[in-house]
Amino acid sequence: MLIKKTNKWDLRESDITPEPIYHQRRDILKKLGIAAASLPLASNATAGIFDVFSSDDQTSVVDNRRSLTTIKSSLSNPTLSLTPEKKILQYNNFYEFGTDKTDPAERAKNFITNPWQVKIDGLVNKPLTLDYDDLFSSFPLEERIYRLRCVEAWSMNVPWIGFSLADIIKRADPTSKAKYVAFQTLYDPKQMPGQASRSLGGGIDYPYVEGLRLDEALHPLTLLSVGLYGKTLPPQNGAPLRLVVPWKYGFKSIKSIVRITLTDKQPPTTWNILAPNEYGFYANVNPNVDHPRWSQASERFIGEGSLFSSRRQPTAMFNGYSEAVASLYQGMDLKRNY
Repeated sequence: MLIKKTNKWDLRESDITPEPIYHQRRDILKKLGIAAASLPLASNATAGIFDVFSSDDQTSVVDNRRSLTTIKSSLSNPTLSLTPEKKILQYNNFYEFGTDKTDPAERAKNFITNPWQVKIDGLVNKPLTLDYDDLFSSFPLEERIYRLRCVEAWSMNVPWIGFSLADIIKRADPTSKAKYVAFQTLYDPKQMPGQASRSLGGGIDYPYVEGLRLDEALHPLTLLSVGLYGKTLPPQNGAPLRLVVPWKYGFKSIKSIVRITLTDKQPPTTWNILAPNEYGFYANVNPNVDHPRWSQASERFIGEGSLFSSRRQPTAMFNGYSEAVASLYQGMDLKRNY
């Protein structure tokens, strides 16, 4: 007799996305209000639960992406109810293109992602540089359906395409001194207007930087994404390469990466620099540790229909990935190391 093994993050059968919805990729997005998170300074942004969607908009999005061929992944959760592709494409935090949720899709239309280079350097024995084509040919591409939880108390379920960050790190062969991994976004104020204007870019000092502990970076769930919904990433979602760490808040998932550096010191991270009392280095999803200005106990799931007709659901510890990642933080005070 075959016994089916389920993961802790699997949902009920009633939450499974109907196959027609996945394939038709229904267009149902409209933003009616101004996001509270679009205030001039990013550090003053409030939870994005006030952003409103309507289901009657048929606005088309220019889509120049190409289809990708993927293999199945045991790390994917096919039972998750997917967020419609249109919402994923038009509801973004990417302050390099503006602080309003719709700014990235509008202002990144002509963003050049090819040619592109990503350097992997620092405390490694074999530093390397990957170009645009390498990102799609160097490692087998997997589709992984992951939860995405924003610190603003909203969430999505996204069918990412990519490969484990560990694949690149192992190829670079870290030295024994390497303890952390630092990331850097492209710095190009001509293409990224938020980098050229403090008011438009949320008062951030660019380029955007992020970091992980080495054991977090090497975890099998940690993904470098090159696509979503069967195609290459659009610019507003971090093309051509972004990080996805599903048990951490979304701001850890740095976009448009140009450098990955192995280091022996904890690297600086953009939001921790901007507001250290609000955004810690670890940024693990934790319903028991509130943001200083709003609760993290529950979240608004962005699915079908308008935002306020979507379900509000309890926030799961580590975003539902406790079974896989809790051991990384054994013995740590997660309120102190937020």
